[in-house]
Amino acid sequence: MAAVGTILRAPVSRRTWAELLYILVNAPLAALGFVYALVPIVLGAGLAVTAAGFPLLALGLYGARGFGALHRKLAALLLGERIEPPPRARTAAGFFDKIQARLGDATAWRAMAYLLLKLPLAVIALYVGVVTWAWGFVAFTYPLQRAFGLNTDTVRGSDGRIRRGMVIFGFVFDGPARVLAVCVAGALLLLLAPWATHLATLPERGLRRWLLGHRGLAHRVRDLEETRARAVDDAAATLRRIERDLHDGAQVRLIALTMQLTMVRDAITDEATRELVATAQATAREAIEELRELVRGIHPPALDHGLDTALTTLAARSGVPVETRIDLGVRPTAAIESIAYFCAAELLANVAKHSGATRALLSLSQADGRLRLRVRDDGRGGAAPATGSGLSGLLDRVRTVDGRLDVASPPGGPTVVTVELPSHA
Repeated sequence: MAAVGTILRAPVSRRTWAELLYILVNAPLAALGFVYALVPIVLGAGLAVTAAGFPLLALGLYGARGFGALHRKLAALLLGERIEPPPRARTAAGFFDKIQARLGDATAWRAMAYLLLKLPLAVIALYVGVVTWAWGFVAFTYPLQRAFGLNTDTVRGSDGRIRRGMVIFGFVFDGPARVLAVCVAGALLLLLAPWATHLATLPERGLRRWLLGHRGLAHRVRDLEETRARAVDDAAATLRRIERDLHDGAQVRLIALTMQLTMVRDAITDEATRELVATAQATAREAIEELRELVRGIHPPALDHGLDTALTTLAARSGVPVETRIDLGVRPTAAIESIAYFCAAELLANVAKHSGATRALLSLSQADGRLRLRVRDDGRGGAAPATGSGLSGLLDRVRTVDGRLDVASPPGGPTVVTVELPSHA
C-alpha cells in the first residue's frame, strides 16, 4: 500500500515539480553554455598563431568556472543535489602568469567539457519531460475536450462512415469506450511522468558530479597541500613577527637596561654595590647575546635581502673555504627561503665540525618550480642521516614541505648532500 501511495502522490510532490522546472530551465541554459564553450575554443584555436588566441581561450576558461558554479547552484536549488565545489583557481600576479594559470586549470577545462556534453542530455531530458507530461495531460482531459469540440478530427472510416474524434496513428477514438480508454491512458501516463522525468535527469546528474564536483583523492591531496602551504607561510610570518618584536622590543629594552646599569655603577661609590651592579650588567649583556642568537635562529637578518645574499654571507662566515654557485631566478616564498638557509647553515656547520674537509662547494639552482641546494666537500665521508650530524633534523625539516634530502657520502669522500624544495610551499 505504501508503494501505491507513493505512486499516486508522485505527480503532486514537490520533487516532481522541482525536477520539471529544472528541465525547463536547464535546456535553454545548456544551449547558452554550449555556445559559450564553443566560441572561445573555436576562436582560440583559430587565433592560436596570433597574440589573441591564448588570452581569449583563457578568458573562456575563466567564465566556464562561473557557468559550473551556476549549474551547481541550480542543481542544489531545484534538485537538492549538493556537490562539493572544486578547489579555487590558483592566483597569479602578472598578465602572462594569469593566462598560464587559466590554461593549466584542470577544473576550468572540466567545466568547459561539461558545457559541451550537457546540451544533448538536457535536450533528451526536456523531450522526455514534455512528452510524458503534455501527452498525459492531453489524454487525461480528452473527455472534457471532446465535450467542447476540442482536439477532434473528422475522418471517413473504412466503411464510409464519417467519424469524429482524436486520431492517433490513424486510429480514431470516438466512442465512449475509446474516449474512456484515452482518459485512463492519460492518467497512467501522468503517474509515469514523474518517474520518467527523474530517470531522464540521471545521466546529467552523473556528468555534473563527475565534471563539476570535487575530484576525490587527487583533489583532496591538493587541498591538503594548499592547506599545508598556507600553514607553513602563516608560521613563517608569525616567526618573522616574533623576530621583529624581540629585536625591536625586548632587545632594545635590555640594551637600555645595560646603559642604565652603567650609569648606576658610575654613580655609586660603595664597592660591594658596584660589584653587584657590574654582575647585573654582565648578566644583561649575556641575555642580549642569547636573545640575538635566538633572533638569528628564528629569522636570519641576511634573508631580508634575499636567499642568494644570505647564502653568500653564510659561506663567507664558514670555518672552511666555501665556493658558491647560485642561480636563482624567481624568489621563493619566505618559508622556503628560511628552510633552505637553515639547511645550508647546518650542512656547512657539519663540514666544518665533522668532515675534516679543506674546502666545500655550495650551489643553488632553480628549475621546474623547485630549488636544488647542494653542498659538496672533500672530507672523509661516511655521513648519513641515521648517524646524526644534524642530517636527521634536516630530513624532518624538508619533509614538512614535501622536500627531499639525498646524501651521497662514501667512506673516504667526497660527501655530496642535495636538498630539493618547492619554490613555493
